[in-house]
Amino acid sequence: MTPNATDTYTENMFLCYPLLPDSCPKVHRLTVIKLTMYTLMLLMILSTVFGNLLVIISISHFKQLQSPTHLIVRSLAASDCLLGSLVMPYSMVRSVEGCWFLGDVICKVHSSLDMTFCISSILHLSLISIDRYWAICDPLRYKMRITSCTVTVFITITWLFSFAYSFSIVFSGVNRIGLEMLIMQMYCVGSCVLFFNKQWGIICPLLTFFLPGTIMSSLYMMVFHVARKHAKVISDRVTVGATSSAHRERKAAKTLALVMGVFLFCWLPIFIATVVDSFLNFVTPGDVFEALVWFGYLNSTCNPLIYGLFYPRFQKAFKILMSPFVCGFSDSRTLTFE
Repeated sequence: MTPNATDTYTENMFLCYPLLPDSCPKVHRLTVIKLTMYTLMLLMILSTVFGNLLVIISISHFKQLQSPTHLIVRSLAASDCLLGSLVMPYSMVRSVEGCWFLGDVICKVHSSLDMTFCISSILHLSLISIDRYWAICDPLRYKMRITSCTVTVFITITWLFSFAYSFSIVFSGVNRIGLEMLIMQMYCVGSCVLFFNKQWGIICPLLTFFLPGTIMSSLYMMVFHVARKHAKVISDRVTVGATSSAHRERKAAKTLALVMGVFLFCWLPIFIATVVDSFLNFVTPGDVFEALVWFGYLNSTCNPLIYGLFYPRFQKAFKILMSPFVCGFSDSRTLTFE
């Protein structure tokens, strides 16, 4: 083999599509690094899918978990489960290989579904914060205001908005207006990148993260304050029942703080990068941006873990469903607590 032929062969080995002159370069990683990335991402995908499936099955099966609040939780779990099964596997290949092998149309569908399920997950977390606010801060009118019918209406609106918003932006291309020249210079066969111009680089994060995040933060701060006040009042009563109730109030407040902390930790970096990139000509390196995307996905992995670790009813339901004797279970649809 001649030197020139060797050079051409080596160059083609690192292209997404070696036979196409305008192919994207394939990311060159050591085999051990690629295997590590695939392993970690696959574990994250499996945890997301099966963890959220466990939440869905628990709420659907056990009567004590079929409340308006848990209807929102079940819909949130469905959104996270769909993200883990329909979006994350393809994102995994793109992140590790640095190539998109399924064409431009599937790329648009993938980007639309990615936005849909992520936005839906964030909005469901906002609905849960509103529900918890009414339950703790105005308990007397809670059952009258928050019914299964009301919750179903808001869940439906959340899903319809998430689908319509995401697919209309991606397929209309409004987010790329004014970036045509830059995209033409950066485009290559095998890429699947969602660009946002300055206008939509502000509108999208503001509408889908910062506004819901502000609502969540404000409501949870009020809930946290009220829960701590209730715990203090209850702890002043020197009885076993009061001590137990105060403990539950404190635990509920800590759980809410954890939910909010995980939410901000996972989603804040990617939305800040989206805003900054739209004004600085997309300076964030591809690998860094992919890592931030997976940080966002991590929130969908953590949601069922939070419920399983901090909510006794879910703990009981999970133990029953995962028990080796589940096949011989008497099909009880109620949970009993001591």
